[in-house]
Amino acid sequence: MCELLGLSARLPTRLTFSLERFAAHGGHLDRHGDGWGVAFFEGPDLRLYREPVPAAESPLVRFLERCGPASTLVVSHIRRATRGAVALRNTHPFVRELGGRLHAFAHNGALERLRERRPLAGRRFLPVGDTDSEHAFCLLLERLAPLWDGGDPPPRAALLEAVAAFARELRTFGPANFLYGDGRFLFAHGHRRQQRDGAIRPPGLWALVRCCREPPERTEAAGLRVEGETQQVALLASVPLSDEDWRPLAEGEILVLERGEIVGRRPAGGAAPDGSVPPPSEGGRPP
Repeated sequence: MCELLGLSARLPTRLTFSLERFAAHGGHLDRHGDGWGVAFFEGPDLRLYREPVPAAESPLVRFLERCGPASTLVVSHIRRATRGAVALRNTHPFVRELGGRLHAFAHNGALERLRERRPLAGRRFLPVGDTDSEHAFCLLLERLAPLWDGGDPPPRAALLEAVAAFARELRTFGPANFLYGDGRFLFAHGHRRQQRDGAIRPPGLWALVRCCREPPERTEAAGLRVEGETQQVALLASVPLSDEDWRPLAEGEILVLERGEIVGRRPAGGAAPDGSVPPPSEGGRPP
């Protein structure tokens, strides 16, 4: 199955250590050599880099590790093709405009017969490629469009409600781990994924929230560039990328991240948010 990586940071930072480890899963440490992509948000806009080649062998990945843009919100994906050709059009993350800003989506799993059983209602959002993942993204944007068409950015609670309803329906079609960013918030949905023993079961995503209180020069040397005050970073990944205290998301759990903090949560089972968030972890390697 594919690999997901998301980042939310208090201050703009660069993905150096995490991108290096993540890319190694795209061909060297695992069997995910069918493409890679990363979206770096800059407010309502973003920089998108994608290639239908193994990430572990990509000169562009090496360039981004050295010179990639700083961002407070990042969505990245490494692909193992299960549906659709190995081609740029099928390479995540997928990006569309809604409400005058760009939105990005990346998915891990196989959604059986999604296109047949959940056709798109209109032609406002259409897939460019052949994947069930991009079709799912277009379905999500159709659900979210009424919230954005009012002019002002919708409140976080309304977005979480819509994303949770979409995730609950998506789970009926197969493994439905996904990351969705709108430039303000990063939504992460954990479900099931193929584990190393071949079984498909939770967890589908892992989360780490980390405060970095080291001096800037030490932090930058270790692979995380920060500027000025204390940095806080939240990472989401299909598998832990370091020896720090990563927390597995429960099956069906949704987290909402903003500026390095978990600001919303929908527990597994779709119950109302309980307001609790895991505390930041300290120590270990920087993301």
